[in-house]
Amino acid sequence: QVQLVESGGGLVQAGGSLRLSCAASGRTFSRSIVGWFRQAPGKQRELVAAISTGGITDYADSVKGRFTISRDNAKNTVDLQMNSLKPEDTAVYYCAAATASSWYLRRADSKYDYWGQGTQVIVSS
Repeated sequence: QVQLVESGGGLVQAGGSLRLSCAASGRTFSRSIVGWFRQAPGKQRELVAAISTGGITDYADSVKGRFTISRDNAKNTVDLQMNSLKPEDTAVYYCAAATASSWYLRRADSKYDYWGQGTQVIVSS
């Protein structure tokens, strides 16, 4: 069992930065693929960034070069540093963990077993 709690969302002006944090409980977290997803009103949920158990990362094209995902297995946390934010980054951001999936399936949200409650990010123009 894994429980995920996101924090760090808020309101920021375009060009600004935010750092989201996902804190997990459960011993399987360190062996899980972790993804940050987002969902904007009227749009489908999409993967923003994912990180493997060994630290391999993957990003959506729309955030490459602006967002950085990182994990600290000792602390059971995964962070998402978001720089150069744009109004189109506005969404609810969710942390998710896939405990029994393969890296090549990282973009499939159905493969993630556990989800946080989400944190709102609003980027004003």
